[in-house]
Amino acid sequence: MSEQYSCIGCGVKIQTEDREAIGYAPTSALEKEEVICQRCFRLKHYNEVQDVHLTDDDFLKILNEIGKSDALIVKIVDIFDFNGSWLPGLHRFVGNNKILLVGNKVDLLPKSVKPNKLINWMKQEAKEFGLRPEEVFLVSAAKGQFINEVAAAIDEYREGKDVYVVGCTNVGKSTFINRILKEVTGEGDVITTSHFPGTTLDIIEIPLSDGKALVDTPGIINHHQMAHYVDKRDLKIITPKKEIKPKVYQLNEGQTLFFGGLARFDYLSGGRRSFVCHFSNDINIHRTKLEKADELYSNHAGELLTPPRIEDMETFPELVKHEFTIKEGKTDIVFSGLGWITINDPGAKVAAFVPKGVHALVRKSLI
Repeated sequence: MSEQYSCIGCGVKIQTEDREAIGYAPTSALEKEEVICQRCFRLKHYNEVQDVHLTDDDFLKILNEIGKSDALIVKIVDIFDFNGSWLPGLHRFVGNNKILLVGNKVDLLPKSVKPNKLINWMKQEAKEFGLRPEEVFLVSAAKGQFINEVAAAIDEYREGKDVYVVGCTNVGKSTFINRILKEVTGEGDVITTSHFPGTTLDIIEIPLSDGKALVDTPGIINHHQMAHYVDKRDLKIITPKKEIKPKVYQLNEGQTLFFGGLARFDYLSGGRRSFVCHFSNDINIHRTKLEKADELYSNHAGELLTPPRIEDMETFPELVKHEFTIKEGKTDIVFSGLGWITINDPGAKVAAFVPKGVHALVRKSLI
């Protein structure tokens, strides 16, 4: 491509090679008078926002912009992967801007979860991460649940200012924005995009009726999310689509659970007890004896224990062991981006194995 085109929607340089990357447009689009990238095209004609991928430096630039601005910030996290989808460091850039915290994918949690308890739990966790949101909301962007409440709160808290929506990749941020837009604009309005001044980043400004804008910042990649280590085809296995059904395992000391070949849980000591597993319903959980676990993994990862697939095993990171002694009751062992195991009574000694780079941690029980 000798001539360089820019998108009239967002100002990004047009490229025709990589569908997933910023600025993609099919070759046929270049013949038109006004060239528009596929992301803007979808936004304009279908009210759909698509995620793009950024480097860490890009992310810092965005955070700096947010820090300098006088705006309302709406932070989206995935309830099912709360720790993995938390944006570390955001609180340092917020300045005096107000923040609303929105937990998406509430439809995935078991029906037994009480919304108020969950909201209080999120407030507590946010506080520990250094963030003090004005309010916390639970929504299902996919199903459209509770979107009206959030839309009303955004309008109230923004006090006539711009609104920035931030979140990691895979938290459903685009779906959330699309729902809010449909809520605010009704179906038929054509949304145009304008480029954000002073940066070359793919930030999309969606004009609001009072001349301010809803600013969609691209999804940020959190490197410790499990999603980055699995084949695209397996994402739908580890990412729940419907309400998760907790599975209870009675374990004796010296027993091991494998979650596909992606993670492993060893029960080291603490007498016979039950463990409640909260994972996507499609993940195969395999129980074995601790002394056979290493051998089982080296012989059957990618086959009996999938995902990952056998062809991915060469590049799949080794599993790293994290040991925990459970000092309080009602504790979760979290496998970031995959799920968690709830332990109801103190005194257990356990080990969690996750791919190198992925986080394993202990938290106060979510459920």
